[in-house]
Amino acid sequence: MRALALAGVLVAAASLPARALDPALAPAPASAPAWPDSLAGRLAALALVQTLNADLLSHPSATLTLDRWCADHRLAPAGMKIVADRVKDVDKPADAAVREALQVGREEKVAYRRVRLRCGDRVLSEADNWYVPALLTDDMNRILDTTDTPFGRVVQPLSARRRTLSAELLWRPLPQGWEMGATLPPASGAPLAPPSHVLQHRAVLALPDGRPFSALVETYTGEVLGFPWIAGR
Repeated sequence: MRALALAGVLVAAASLPARALDPALAPAPASAPAWPDSLAGRLAALALVQTLNADLLSHPSATLTLDRWCADHRLAPAGMKIVADRVKDVDKPADAAVREALQVGREEKVAYRRVRLRCGDRVLSEADNWYVPALLTDDMNRILDTTDTPFGRVVQPLSARRRTLSAELLWRPLPQGWEMGATLPPASGAPLAPPSHVLQHRAVLALPDGRPFSALVETYTGEVLGFPWIAGR
């Protein structure tokens, strides 16, 4: 019986992305209810976080992936792109591990940039980025130094290759082993409240010839699920 119930929930949850991504559907009204803290709500949240995780793992630019995520899930008015809000009062000098990942010596300059990637008024990601200015163009370095343009958009002409070092789920809406009979959390009747951070990636960007030029730690927020639950979904 439990397997049949879960199968029914899976079928219902599987329709969630399709409805969210269907451009023919009108945007959900502002009064649409919050996600329910139920098996269906938790299963849908898990599926979507894993979908975002897979999209990030299969594309070289987190910025462009978040552009699509923002548009597909209508997290901001149509046409809005990801904006990088720089955090200018934080500095983290490159340590030995970062320099090893970037394959640079102790004397080579490594710049640091911390940003919050925002879709409209929703911060979707917080990113620490160490990069080698000598491997970028003068114009790219100028833009990075003087504007809030996202790093991924600035270096897009380099045709970077992304190598993910780790991808960690920071939030599990369902317990480990839920599909094998682990105890499921009871429905609370309250809205489902994702934590502030749900996913973290560590990655290196490299030029087409293999030289690494950027080391990243990207932490994705609960705002990636910031679109409303649609009744009857």
